[in-house]
Amino acid sequence: MAKSKKTNAMRILDRLKIDYKEEIYRDDNEFVSAVDAAKQANHKPREVYKTIVTYGKSKEVYVFVIRGDRKIDLKKAANSVDEKSITMVNPNDLKDLTGYIKGGCTAIGMKKNYPVVLDDDAINNDFIYVSGGKRGVEIKIAPNDYIKATNAKVCDIKDEN
Repeated sequence: MAKSKKTNAMRILDRLKIDYKEEIYRDDNEFVSAVDAAKQANHKPREVYKTIVTYGKSKEVYVFVIRGDRKIDLKKAANSVDEKSITMVNPNDLKDLTGYIKGGCTAIGMKKNYPVVLDDDAINNDFIYVSGGKRGVEIKIAPNDYIKATNAKVCDIKDEN
């Protein structure tokens, strides 16, 4: 599989001496959903995780990482970070907050170390795929290594409906 220029997320993983595999699933700069990315890369949807950036009622920023084929339960997510409620960040504000754009956002190497919550489904996998910090690039990583790299907390944040 082709390689791209190292992203900030990859440089951080290298510095932390965390094993990962870079995979390119698309070369253009067009946004695709996590489910579409899984299809294009021939991965199972349960292996591909999306990054969701939110504001808490307190105006703090929180990052949630959940399977690409699932929806986040906003109440569970808010409870996991001791907030009364959370709302999604406008995609137009994503780059200023995180340094990443929609479709290329990862919790690894954001501009600030925001609190990260990884859905508990992830720990049942040997590995997960997350954005590599650029559209069309994924990182294959063991869940425990992802937790280490992002200082993530593990909670049930998925919508069961």
